[in-house]
Amino acid sequence: MHKKLTLTALELLLQNRFKEGFLSLKDLPQPSTFKDMDKATKRIVKAIKNKEKITIIGDYDVDGVTSTTLMKLFFEEIDYPIEWIIPNRFKDGYGLSANIIPRILGTDLAITVDNGISAVYAAKLCKDEGIELIITDHHLLAPEVPEAYAIIDQKQEECTFPYEEVCGAQIAWYLIASLKNDLEIKINMMSYMELVAIAIIADMMPLQHINRAMVEAGIQALNKSKRPAIKAFLEHSQKEALNAEDIGFFLAPLLNAAGRMEDASFSVDFLASTNIYDARVRLERLKDFNTLRKATEQDITQKAMLQVNTNDEVIVVAGEHWHEGVVGIVAARVARHHEKPCIVLSDNGEGILKGSGRSFGECDLFGITDSCRSHLEKFGGHQAAIGLSLKNKSLKAFKMKLQENFAKGDYIKDDVDPDIVGEWHFQNISFDLTKTIKKFEPYGQGNPTPKFISKNIEILQADAMGKEGEHLRFSFAQDGLVMAGVQFKTREVYEVGSKVDVVYTVNENHFRGKVTLQLMVDKVIVK
Repeated sequence: MHKKLTLTALELLLQNRFKEGFLSLKDLPQPSTFKDMDKATKRIVKAIKNKEKITIIGDYDVDGVTSTTLMKLFFEEIDYPIEWIIPNRFKDGYGLSANIIPRILGTDLAITVDNGISAVYAAKLCKDEGIELIITDHHLLAPEVPEAYAIIDQKQEECTFPYEEVCGAQIAWYLIASLKNDLEIKINMMSYMELVAIAIIADMMPLQHINRAMVEAGIQALNKSKRPAIKAFLEHSQKEALNAEDIGFFLAPLLNAAGRMEDASFSVDFLASTNIYDARVRLERLKDFNTLRKATEQDITQKAMLQVNTNDEVIVVAGEHWHEGVVGIVAARVARHHEKPCIVLSDNGEGILKGSGRSFGECDLFGITDSCRSHLEKFGGHQAAIGLSLKNKSLKAFKMKLQENFAKGDYIKDDVDPDIVGEWHFQNISFDLTKTIKKFEPYGQGNPTPKFISKNIEILQADAMGKEGEHLRFSFAQDGLVMAGVQFKTREVYEVGSKVDVVYTVNENHFRGKVTLQLMVDKVIVK
C-alpha cells in the first residue's frame, strides 16, 4: 500500500537520503587518508626524476577509460612521456593479466587504474620481469591480494578513507592531486573533475556524500569545458548544457561502445582529443560503434527471449557466437522484462560458454553463482552483475544447481517498486513539486528520481509516436484534471476510456519558450 504524500513529506523523505547533508568540495578527505597513497606518490615522483619508463594499465569500461585518460592527460600536462594500455575485452580479457605482460616488458613502473586488485598471477609475472607495480582499484578484495609496491583501494581494511563506494576515476583523480602536491606544481584539478563526474555516473556509484559533490562540481565544469571532446559531444547532442541523465543515457553508452564492439582505446583517443576536428571524427567513430552495438544487442535480445524458460527462477540462455561485448546488456534487458535474474552465455564453438549475468530484485546473483564454482572455469563480479565461463558439458548441472541455490536463498518476490515514494493526486502536480525535486539533483544510483503512483486514472488518449511508433503519448484524467504523459520504448496498446493506475516521474517540458509539466510514464497498471 502506498501512503498519500504531501509536498512537505516528500521533501523530508528526500532529505533523509543525505545523512550528512549536502557536501561540497571543501569536504573532500585528503589524499593521504588512502592507504599507500603517500608511498605510491613518492615512488612515482622518483620515477619521474630518474626518467624511468612508466606504463598505465586501464580497463575497457567507462570508469577504466576515464581513469586512463586522466593519467594520460596529467603526464602530458607535466610533459613526461608514458605508455598506456587498455586491455582488449576479446583478446586480452580483463585488467592486468598474463596476456598483456609481453606488451609491457621494459617498463620500470606499472600503474593500474580501475583494476588489479585480483591480479595475483600477473603481479607475480611483473615481479619476475623486474617491473615495479602500483595498483589503484576500487573493487572488493579477494582472499589473496597481489604482491605490489603499493595498493590504493578504499576497500582495504587498513584504509582510513571514509567512503567505501567510490570509483576508479575518483582514485586516479586523488592520485593526481597527491602528485601535484608532492611535485609542488600548479595544475587545475577542476578540468580533471569533469571526467571524474562521467565515471561516477557511468559506474553506478551512489550519488550521495562526496560522490554527489564531485558530480555536481564536475557537471558545472563540463558545461564550461574547453575540452574538444566535450564540445563535440555538446554539438552532437544539440544541448546547451549537460545533466546527469545526459551522461548516463547518452555519453556513457557512446564511451562504452568502443570497448564492447572493438577496442576501448578509441574512447581514450576521443576524450583526449586536442582539437575539435579530431574530436568530431573520433566521435563519429564512437557513434558508429554504438549503432552497431544497438543493432547487435537487439538481435541477440530477440533470440534470447525465445529461449527463456519461464518456470525457471534464474533465467539462463545460450547461443552460438553471440557477441561477447553485449551479452551483459542483453542479460539486463531480459532480467528487466521477466523480472528475474538472468545469465546470457555465448558459445564460441570450442566447447566453452562465456557470458554475463544481471540480477533482479533482492537476489544476490554473485552469492548463488559462487556456490556453483565447481561447474565453472572462470567467475567474478558482485551482487548485481557477474561474468563467467564454463564448459558446454557443465551447463545442465550448472543450471540445476543455480535454481537450487536460488530456492535456498528464500527471495521474496517484491512486486512493489522501491523507487515509488507514495501516492500522489494530479491536483498536487505543480511547479512547486518540480522545484522540490530539483533541489535533490543529480539523481541516479543511491538517490533515485522519485516516482509517484496515481490511482483510478482515466486514459483519454494513447497514441503511438516516434519513427517506428515505439513510444506512446498519453492524455490522462483524474477527477476532471488532465495531464499529458509520455512512455518510451513500449508497444503496449491501451483502451481509451479505461481506468488504470499510473507510475511516473514528473518532468518540465521546455518547448518553444513554453514550459509545461508532463508525466514520464514508467508503468501503466491495467485493472
